[in-house]
Amino acid sequence: MLDHSTHTAIADELHRAGQDRQPVPLLTARYPEMEIEDSYAVQRIWARRQEETGRTKAGHKIGLTSKAMQDATGIDEPDYGVIFDDMVMESGHVYEWQRFTHPRVEMELAFVLNETLSGPGVTLFDVLRATEYVVPALEILDSRIEMTGRTIVDTISDNAAMGAMVLGGRPVSVDAVDLRWVSGMLSRNQEIIETGVAAAVLNHPGNGVHWLANRIAGHGDVLEAGEIILAGSFTRPMWVYAGDTVYADYGELGTVTCRFV
Repeated sequence: MLDHSTHTAIADELHRAGQDRQPVPLLTARYPEMEIEDSYAVQRIWARRQEETGRTKAGHKIGLTSKAMQDATGIDEPDYGVIFDDMVMESGHVYEWQRFTHPRVEMELAFVLNETLSGPGVTLFDVLRATEYVVPALEILDSRIEMTGRTIVDTISDNAAMGAMVLGGRPVSVDAVDLRWVSGMLSRNQEIIETGVAAAVLNHPGNGVHWLANRIAGHGDVLEAGEIILAGSFTRPMWVYAGDTVYADYGELGTVTCRFV
């Protein structure tokens, strides 16, 4: 692994990139020896920098849990990042497109916890017991590292490309619907661009949450009561541009919208 001073230097570089919207060159090109655990070390330092500026952790996101997303990125294992309170918006929110570097949108389900999940050994059934409700969500991907040639090492260091999220639709308890069969249509400017079903996320979106609880246990962390967990996308990322309106239809769970200006 890289040493702590290098981890800190990379985290500070990414913090500045998030402020000035200028992506940095690929980390893997500059640090070919960099490993996944290096990336999570960078991410943890970066997250502390955010908290030092007054941001509050609201939860976690899980990425690359579906075959569609793995195929789209060329990466074959999940990853995770941190959600901060100022990233979470309600349906209908209007974003300034220029605040993002490479914005893309995905359809997901968000799990809101009412009990703490502490790995290792967390199961899907533990996740279901600990969930207060599940609600439709959009994730807006951003990038502080240049896109072409990215590996999972770059993506994890970049807080798993987390930019923002939008919550909407109808919150439901985990036993109110079959979460595997929640489906959606993702539209840009009234044209359907992507469709998917939540079972694409590791066969059940809750499987992403227990994967996360067990994964972060290795970093001495837990999923706390009250956290929002984005369980992973079941569509490919959809590019958005200034002037675009995004509309996600989750059927009986309702709709989520946002707009970019």
